[in-house]
Amino acid sequence: MDPFKGQGGIQMLLTAEQEAQHIVSNARNLRTQRLKQAKEEAEREAAQYRTHMEEEYQKSISENTGSSGSNVKRLDQETEAKIRNLKKSASKVNTEVVDMLLKYITNIKT
Repeated sequence: MDPFKGQGGIQMLLTAEQEAQHIVSNARNLRTQRLKQAKEEAEREAAQYRTHMEEEYQKSISENTGSSGSNVKRLDQETEAKIRNLKKSASKVNTEVVDMLLKYITNIKT
């Protein structure tokens, strides 16, 4: 057996081990980069989804508020109509009520 051949084999093993370490190190670095990239993409997608849902919520609120505003307007109109009817009815019976009150006040019971 040649002593240099044995040393050459050891040297080849050391070189192969170093190459394996570089390959493993590169694989770890790539995995770390991919994880960072995936995390950034997930955060971006979450932000987009959050923005979309916020827009939908604001749209829903504005639609409901708009219908609420129309309800308030309708109720105001109904209230005004009822007030006009009450005033009209009161003006019709106003003279009768005044006459009745005068009759009771001026009549003296003995």
